[in-house]
Amino acid sequence: MTGFETLRLETDARGVARLTLNRPDKRNALSARMIAELTEAAARLAADAAVRVVALDGAGTTFCAGGDLDWMRAQFDATRAERIAQAMALARMLQALDALPKPLIGRVHGAALGGGAGLCAVCDAVVAAADARFGFTETRLGLIPATIGPYVIARIGAGPARRVFFSGATFDAAEAERLGLVAQIAPPEALDAAVEAAVAPYLAAAPGAVSRAKALARALGPRIDETTLRMSVEALADAWEDPEAQEGVAAFFARRKPHWSF
Repeated sequence: MTGFETLRLETDARGVARLTLNRPDKRNALSARMIAELTEAAARLAADAAVRVVALDGAGTTFCAGGDLDWMRAQFDATRAERIAQAMALARMLQALDALPKPLIGRVHGAALGGGAGLCAVCDAVVAAADARFGFTETRLGLIPATIGPYVIARIGAGPARRVFFSGATFDAAEAERLGLVAQIAPPEALDAAVEAAVAPYLAAAPGAVSRAKALARALGPRIDETTLRMSVEALADAWEDPEAQEGVAAFFARRKPHWSF
């Protein structure tokens, strides 16, 4: 499977697909192109009967640093309709990965921030390097973790989410494991082996049964429907229109503290 600009996608003889975020020079930040390509990759993987399990990782030093800076700049001049369309594209991408009828195993190193932490939430299990960092850092910019919110809450629950969802603080892999965002921690040098061990059980299970069991687990969990998606997208559009976002993002690009920061 080829043809992507921001991703690599390879499948081995066992049916293990490796989906790699491939913008290492941008710390694998989520651009509009990457969001579209992740949505397409999810559709391809879902339709490929040869694929048994998918491992999601990031090239370079970071799993995913969150939103792309150029995308953020563009939001200043976008209309509300354009902001909603961009946010809905992200929401659809997360939905496609969450509903992928194959097990999705995250391999996290470096950092998973903002949208990167959201990608962790749509994985069925995440194996993280012991020195990895996580965070829902949107509130530092005057924004909110809106489109990723339904999946984060579904994964870790509302109570645990209150510890990390709106403080903007980063936290380590041990805390991510306690929260339920990470299933297993491995030393950095043993990360690949740990991911391989997490993948192996699915190759002994019936593929159709795995798919049906995953669909049942999603159906029995918190409902994430069109109303939920629309609510999260509208909330993000509202946040971009607030003066706090204008100040927070401007301060970020100017490399200064926003006026509320001490």
